[in-house]
Amino acid sequence: MRNNVGLYLGKRAHMNPNLEAVVDPATSRRFTYREIDQRANRIANAMRDLGIKKGDRVALLLMNGVEYYESFLGLAKIGAVSVPLNWRLVADELAYILKDAGATALVYGGDFAEVVGELHNRGAAGSKIEHWIEVTDGADRDLFATDYDEFLAAGAADAPEIDSGEDDDLFIMYTSGTTGLPKGALHTHNTITWSLITMSNTAEVRFRDRFSIVLPMYHVGALLPALLTIYTGGTVVFLRQFDPKMMWEITEKEKINTSLAVPAMLNFMLMVPDFQDYDISNLRWILSGASPVPANLIESYKDIGIEIHQVYGLTEAGGPATLISPDDAMVKIGSAGKAFFHTSIRVVDEDGNDVAPGVPGEVLVSGAHMMKCYWNNPEATAESVRDGWFHTGDIALQDEDGFITIHDRVKDMIISGGENVYPAELENVIIAHPGVADVAVIGQPSERWGESPLAVIVRKDENVSEDNILQYCDGKLARFKQPKGAVFVDEIPRNPTGKPLKRLLRERFPDPARE
Repeated sequence: MRNNVGLYLGKRAHMNPNLEAVVDPATSRRFTYREIDQRANRIANAMRDLGIKKGDRVALLLMNGVEYYESFLGLAKIGAVSVPLNWRLVADELAYILKDAGATALVYGGDFAEVVGELHNRGAAGSKIEHWIEVTDGADRDLFATDYDEFLAAGAADAPEIDSGEDDDLFIMYTSGTTGLPKGALHTHNTITWSLITMSNTAEVRFRDRFSIVLPMYHVGALLPALLTIYTGGTVVFLRQFDPKMMWEITEKEKINTSLAVPAMLNFMLMVPDFQDYDISNLRWILSGASPVPANLIESYKDIGIEIHQVYGLTEAGGPATLISPDDAMVKIGSAGKAFFHTSIRVVDEDGNDVAPGVPGEVLVSGAHMMKCYWNNPEATAESVRDGWFHTGDIALQDEDGFITIHDRVKDMIISGGENVYPAELENVIIAHPGVADVAVIGQPSERWGESPLAVIVRKDENVSEDNILQYCDGKLARFKQPKGAVFVDEIPRNPTGKPLKRLLRERFPDPARE
């Protein structure tokens, strides 16, 4: 069998046709592997009838759900290239991605009809889209669009002839673009096959596991686990948006075994009144990443019998970089573990030399699951991939046993008085304050020190003051790491994967630090 990700769905449907494959609570729909494979075949054949062929790019602007799942897999079957779109972007940002990718068809949800209408009205200036396919969910359809359900029904349910796979392109996933224009990480059927292989040989997954996914599918941290359920014979339960109470309800109702949530989500889940009353006896562990997981948060979940398995991953890696194993999750609290089974990791200094254990350095990742390149951007590819190693721009420590602890992005590191200050280290201390709900640390310009840390805080207790925070940090951090000030906000701006948008915070608080 060729390494074609869409074919894996057909193989699972052949092996376990009656196994539940997808649960879509928002629409109260459930599909077995036989049923979802036939739907993916219909999408594949309908796309071919539309003129979509191998290598053509088709953009997906959809909330989590069955339509996303079957569209991605149907396109994979015929060798078309999916372009997952971040549905939080505005028209200008979407237009840039659509034009850069050269997408000629768009499958979108009615939730995004307004922004899609704006793109359509721009004509060629907005995109090269020729085919607009709308998931209406019973609402009125845009006059220029084809109804998704009618489009699907018109396609044959038989498996299409497969003439693609291996090193053929599978999807282009654009990075969040927190600095500069977004770059499209191009993955092939082979790179994602190796992502699935290395993940299934590292993570504690089982046949018939039920995996809930709330992160948006335009992020590799959600897309890969969804594909992993096919590879390992599990069930994926899609949540369209994060709601902390709903997370507990779905865990109980659907007997969830494994899940994923970024640290901010985990924190909000613990704020749900009487969350201890939900039956979570089937839940073995929750995967968490996107930013370092505070040790006190891991301990809080340990107290209620849930292991938090910290993962470190990248769009460019198809997901996997490092993962903490079940044996070590409660021993090496705060670590993102060791490299995945078929993954290699190095921690290097500015000259590219491996650093000694305990010395901060940049993380380099290598493996057969690394992206093919950045789409249409050979300069960025050459800058990031050198001698077979992807330079992540992330700072980490590696201990004597090979465990990786992520500190920060290189660009977010604060240099104060010639010393490197890692915001995540400060954030890990401050979030343990009982009156703090959320925190992000940024650098402010300082005439004396170059930069000084500023703590941006969301209160849990309205009585918490700046003095409280500074006193709390005193003695817990070296003097040069101490925040010089604290400010309070209603919300920390974050991208959909939970990473704080520190660029926005630096713009909001540009004043010099207090000396």
